[in-house]
Amino acid sequence: MRSRLTTVLGLATLLWGGGAAASEIKIGVTMGATGPGASLGVNYKNAFQLMPTTIAGIPVKYIILEDGSDPTAAAKNVRQLVTEDHVDALMGAVSVPSTTQMALIADETRTPAIALAPVALPPDKLGWVFVVPQPVPLMMGAVVDDMKKKSVKTIGYIGFSDSWGDLVLQATKKNADPAGIKIIDEERYARADTAVTGQIVKILVANPDAVVVGGSGAGAALPQIALREKGYNGPIYHNHGTVNREFIKVGGPAAEGAIAPTGPLMVAEELPDSNPIKKVAVDFDRRYEAMFGAGSRNAFAGYSYDGFLLLEAAIPKALQKAAPGTPEFRQALRDALESGQSVVGVHGVYTQTKTDHFGLDGRAVVLVSVDHGAWRLLK
Repeated sequence: MRSRLTTVLGLATLLWGGGAAASEIKIGVTMGATGPGASLGVNYKNAFQLMPTTIAGIPVKYIILEDGSDPTAAAKNVRQLVTEDHVDALMGAVSVPSTTQMALIADETRTPAIALAPVALPPDKLGWVFVVPQPVPLMMGAVVDDMKKKSVKTIGYIGFSDSWGDLVLQATKKNADPAGIKIIDEERYARADTAVTGQIVKILVANPDAVVVGGSGAGAALPQIALREKGYNGPIYHNHGTVNREFIKVGGPAAEGAIAPTGPLMVAEELPDSNPIKKVAVDFDRRYEAMFGAGSRNAFAGYSYDGFLLLEAAIPKALQKAAPGTPEFRQALRDALESGQSVVGVHGVYTQTKTDHFGLDGRAVVLVSVDHGAWRLLK
């Protein structure tokens, strides 16, 4: 049975049409804090404890449903949130498959949705979906740039046997091919697998200059460990789905030296003072670690918070046109989200428009590596 957590934040009264009426903004969230995506989902969910109590003076009601990191459950949650709870906006999920299910239903029901994980859909299916994580090609472009500096010419690839593994592979090829870097072996593994020995042996036989892992969270540690145990000493690159404490805990000493792209919040204090992201990211990191412990900062909680910041910036504009709980408000909220307003988050500066529902540029990317048990800015 799905667990349901409802948090009502703040108390306020909104005047509509000259009469006083209690009003609230409903945001429906499907979240996988259990199941194979739990190492990410817990962090996504934690961030909701740090979000302000109101938006534009209106109380916010978060309806958070657990989906167990299962796409089918995520789809069922989203339909309930839209048809029974009549939410004004959606947020979620943890994995690409689950978030893609949310996006499809959001487009069908004309409900604004903030995607907290990448989505495997063409642009014409993203009319109501605004994606917080950095586009995979942008992040893997930074990886390939580092490969060029290290004179890497060949790559071995091992990634999840699902849409996330596909996205990372495609983005790596898109950036590597023009650079003259070739992928000479492609391997896959399931999220629930406990060994990848056969795949790693094949990669080692191919003898690549570097390896790219298309996993995420703790699940990305499996190939990292196996490669080091089998004596591979070349660079091992990951993606922005890997950067959390759980990867380091599971990987142990084998995690040392792993390289990945991520958002600036992971190394916020090391950013120059002129960087507009620094102040927001440092503040979020300070508050998050005060609540969840030193070193608990992670990219995934930051995605949830940036999703909130996007809604916080758009909702006042939508309120000028319609009341929450109506189709008109949802349309106005969608329009406000794609109005081109720049929103400074912990991962980047978002300027989303009608033709760009990502809205991020190179300021959203830094390269980090595991150094003495912590993610640090790659020097």
